[in-house]
Amino acid sequence: MHCRTGQSFNLPNRDFYASLPNIMKAKKKPLDEKTAADYGVDVTPRLEVVKTEEPPARAAGIVVGSVDELVENLKEAGAV
Repeated sequence: MHCRTGQSFNLPNRDFYASLPNIMKAKKKPLDEKTAADYGVDVTPRLEVVKTEEPPARAAGIVVGSVDELVENLKEAGAV
């Protein structure tokens, strides 16, 4: 756990770390488990999934021997 003191936000190397006894004390404190309803929040789904499908399989690539061959293949494909 890393904390910053209130007066030293602009000063470097003024950080302090929680001590081990304080960390152990914090572990013993009970945590209240709250639900969204406790805060008055409605979490019912508002979207409907119509369909899902896998993307098309990727086509195999080609190996080129030189930059000129790469440029020529790109021109044929209409990418350049």
